[in-house]
Amino acid sequence: MSLKTFKPYTKSSRGTVLVEKNNLWKGKSFKQLTSPKRASKGRNNYGRITSRNTGGGHKQKYRQVDFYRKKFNINAKVERFEYDPNRTCNIMLVKFDDGEKFYYLAPQKINVGDTIQNGSKKEIKIGNCMPLQDIPVGTNIHNVEIHPGGGGKIARSAGTSVTLTGIDGNYSLIKMVSGEVRKIDSRSCATIGILSNPDQKNIKIGKAGRSRWLGIRPHTRGVVMNPVDHPHGGGEGKSAGGRHPVSPKGQSAKGLKTRDNKRTDKFIIRRRKRKKG
Repeated sequence: MSLKTFKPYTKSSRGTVLVEKNNLWKGKSFKQLTSPKRASKGRNNYGRITSRNTGGGHKQKYRQVDFYRKKFNINAKVERFEYDPNRTCNIMLVKFDDGEKFYYLAPQKINVGDTIQNGSKKEIKIGNCMPLQDIPVGTNIHNVEIHPGGGGKIARSAGTSVTLTGIDGNYSLIKMVSGEVRKIDSRSCATIGILSNPDQKNIKIGKAGRSRWLGIRPHTRGVVMNPVDHPHGGGEGKSAGGRHPVSPKGQSAKGLKTRDNKRTDKFIIRRRKRKKG
């Protein structure tokens, strides 16, 4: 997929950069695999705002993507590629030989009409899903399960993948883009390949209106609020708040470690690289 720019007829079109979608399905999504999606507007089940600056946006339907890939030892044919408003990568509709259809995450370098499979000891081919113990070291994989049968959790966004770097007894070592190296049970499944739509990171929305279409509302800085509304608020004139940056609830916004799960610390071989800045 390539990037799409526009002639500067307006101030917004001058800076807009989008992703071409010529190779994606132009019709509606597969009805049997879609369901209604009710907007949360950033609120929890009590109606309290837990995610600020969220609301509005275009109406969406949820595509029921299968992250489990449990239909083993039967061929599936790629029917089409689709845009999914709920995630950054594209999805593909596959049809198995018995007539059943599923939505899967679409990797790069796979075409309409290609055949894919799920199960043990399958061909090392883009789109095939199999346990980590059957995948050669050095292979790029995505949609990786943390626990066997738990469904893919790691590497599901556009253009991402992790690398299988080694074997340690009953565990496989995977290296993530962040630099973290982690042990995962070798019976866990993963899919071969790098996910589609790598140009997602180069998109420039160009105007505030497109943010509103995506359900992103305007953000008000804490330093222009009153002290009752934000820890950075108050002061005479333009004040920087008089303290280190924090969230509205007072939690540090600059490098505070929030991980607190000693039970799984033993599975992390190397921590992610710290950002310089």
